[in-house]
Amino acid sequence: MRTAAEVDHVLAELVRATGAHIGAVYLLVPEDEVLRMVAVTGVSRKVAAPWSRVALAAPVPVAEVARERRPVWVAGHSELARRFPRTALALPYQVAMSVVPLTSGTTCWGAVLQLWPGTHAPGLSRREARAIDEGRRRISRLLRLAADEGRPMRPTELRTVDPPPTRHEQPGAELTERFPEGTCALDLDGHITFLNGKAAELLGDDDLLGARPWEALPWLNDPIYENSYLAALFSRLPTSFVALRPSDHWLAFTLYPDATGISVRITPTEAPTEDREPFLTPPPTAQARPGALFHLLHLSSALTEAVGVKDVAEAVSNQIMPVINVQGLAVLTADEGRLQVIGSRGFPPGVADSFDGLPLTAKAASVRAIETGVPAFHANAEKLRRTYPHIELYADMAAFAYLPLFASGRTIGCCVLGYDQPHPFSPDERAGLTSLAGVIAQALERARLYDTENQVARGLQAALLPHDLPRIPGLEVAARYLPATRGMDIGGDFYDLIRLDDTSAAAVIGDVQGHNVNAAALMGQVRTAVHTHATAGAPPDEVLARTNRLLIDLSSSLFTSCLYVHLDLLHHRARLAAAGHLPPVLCHPGGRTEILDVPTGLLLGIEPEAEYRTADVPLPPGAVLALYTDGLVEVPGTDLDSTIAELAARLAEAAPGPLDALAKSLVRHAGQTRQSSRGGDDIALLLMRLDKRDD
Repeated sequence: MRTAAEVDHVLAELVRATGAHIGAVYLLVPEDEVLRMVAVTGVSRKVAAPWSRVALAAPVPVAEVARERRPVWVAGHSELARRFPRTALALPYQVAMSVVPLTSGTTCWGAVLQLWPGTHAPGLSRREARAIDEGRRRISRLLRLAADEGRPMRPTELRTVDPPPTRHEQPGAELTERFPEGTCALDLDGHITFLNGKAAELLGDDDLLGARPWEALPWLNDPIYENSYLAALFSRLPTSFVALRPSDHWLAFTLYPDATGISVRITPTEAPTEDREPFLTPPPTAQARPGALFHLLHLSSALTEAVGVKDVAEAVSNQIMPVINVQGLAVLTADEGRLQVIGSRGFPPGVADSFDGLPLTAKAASVRAIETGVPAFHANAEKLRRTYPHIELYADMAAFAYLPLFASGRTIGCCVLGYDQPHPFSPDERAGLTSLAGVIAQALERARLYDTENQVARGLQAALLPHDLPRIPGLEVAARYLPATRGMDIGGDFYDLIRLDDTSAAAVIGDVQGHNVNAAALMGQVRTAVHTHATAGAPPDEVLARTNRLLIDLSSSLFTSCLYVHLDLLHHRARLAAAGHLPPVLCHPGGRTEILDVPTGLLLGIEPEAEYRTADVPLPPGAVLALYTDGLVEVPGTDLDSTIAELAARLAEAAPGPLDALAKSLVRHAGQTRQSSRGGDDIALLLMRLDKRDD
C-alpha cells in the first residue's frame, strides 16, 4: 500500500507540473499479457473503466509503448486516427496524448498516460518534457524498489487520485438564481452536484441532486447525450447539444468543463433545422452507454484488422480475451456435421481435443447454442455439471457463456467463454458479449472467404512458377519467392532456370505490372515464351524481342520487365539482355561486388519494334550472380541506387556460404524492411554460382 500511495502522489504531481487534465498509470501483467490501469486522476473510476484493461498485443498507444519501450506523443485526434485508428474509435475526443514507458534496466513495469485538450501546441514544451521524464523515472524507481524488497506492486482495484473538492458555495447558488437561464453542475462522474431553480423548472424535476441526467431523465437516456458530457470531460473543451423534453419543449445545453467538473447552461430554444443546430434525436435502437459502446468498438476493431481464419483466432485470444477478463476461450465452427476448433486458449489441456470433431448430434451446451442460435449464460456451472455430467470441462471452470456465431443467415459456430470464478452476467455485459459474438461471426465468415480465395490464388501462382529448378552440373542455384499481396491480389513476379545443353544454361527473371489474376496469367505466358525461344537457340537479345512481339500480339495493357542471362559454363561467361529490369549484382570470389551495367531496353509490351542489346561479362568459378525483382530492394522514401548498393554489400558479407542460406537471409531482411516501412512488392530472387573445379 505504501508504494501505491507514493505512485499516486507522483502521478498527481506530474499532472500538475505538465498541465495535463487526465493522467493514468498502467502496470504490465506479463502472465496475462495485459496492461491494467491502477491509478487515474482527472476522471472517475466509472468513466475510466472501459480503458482500464489493454491487451499487450493491441495496436494502441499504451500497448505499443510497453512493447517497444519508447514514448508516444500524439498532437490531436487527426493524428490519433492516422496512427492508432482503434484508439481513435474508442476515444473520439479532441485530445493530445503522451504515453511514456516505466522502465528500469531491462524491465518494463508499464506506462504513464496523460491527456491535454486538443488545443495543445503541436509538441511538448521543454518544461513538460522534463516533468514527464522526471515523473516516469520516479515511478519506475518506486516500482523497482518495491520489487527488490519482495513486495512488488500488483494491480488491484483502480484508484482515483486526489478527487477535486466541489466549489459550489451558497453565495454562488444565490447568484445563479438571478439568471434567466438554468444552470447546473456535474462532478467528474456525471452526478448533479448543484442546480438552480430555473434548471429544475426546465428539466421538469426538482429532485435531481446526486443523479446522472441521462439516467434520471428518460428523454436524455441516450448515448448521444452522455457522449457530449464525455467529450467535454476528456477534451476539456466546451460542447453543446439540443434535446426535446416532452412535449415539444426544446432545450439547448452548453457544457463548460474544468478540473473539478462541468458547469451546464440550459436555455429554451427552437426546434433545430438543417440550417441551424444539428438534430440530435436518437435513432430507435437498443440503448448502449458510451463506455460500453466504445469498449465494444475497441475490441471489434481488432477483428476488422484480421484477414484469415488464423488471424481471427489470434485476435480473439490475444487481444480480446485479456480485455474482457475471461480465463478460457474457444472459437468453434460447425462444418459437415461436426465441430471444429479454430482457436482455444486458457482451458485445461485436452479441452480443445474434446470439442474438435464432436458431432452436432452430441449432447453439449455448445451444440445446443449452435442449434438454437440463443446465447446461454451460466453464472454458476453447477447446473451444467448436472445436465452434462460426461463433459469434464464443466468441472474445471466456475462459469460459462455460450455465444452463437451468426452470419450469412445461419449459425456458423459458437464462442465459448470460461471463468475461473462464479460470474454474474449483467444485462449490459450480456448485450455487449452478444454484440461481440456478432462481430466475431462476421470476421470469421469474411476470413473463411479470404482463405478460400487466397488458396485459389496461391495455387494458380504456384502452378505458374517452377516447382523445382533443374540440376545442372557445375552450377549451384538457389531461388526464393515471397508474396506481398493478399487474397486474389497476386503478383506477376517470375523466375526460371533453363537447361540448354551440356555446357550452357539460361536464367530469367521478370515482373509483370499489376497484382491480379491477369498479371499472373500473363506471367505464365511470358515465362513459357522465354523458355520456348531459349531452347530454340535464340540469343538473349532475340529472346526478348520475340517475347515482346508476343505481348504486343496479345494486346495486353500490362507491361513486363525482364532480365535474360545466357550462361556459358565451359568458358565461364555470361551474356545478358534486359527489358527495363533492375541490374544484376555480381559478387566475385574475393568478395568484391559490382553492379553490372547491362544495356536496358523498353519494357516488354510497349513498342513492337523495340530492340535489345546484350552485354558479355566474365563469370569466374566461385562468383555469385544475383537476379532479383524490385520487391527485394525498393523501400519507400529511399534512393534505389542506395538500396541496390546495400544488397551488393550483403552479398559480399555472406557469399562464401551456401547459396540457399544466403537467399533465405536476403529475403528475410527485405521482408523485415518492407514490414517496417508498411510498403513493398512481391520478392523474387535467383542466385547462381559456378562451381570451383579444375578445367
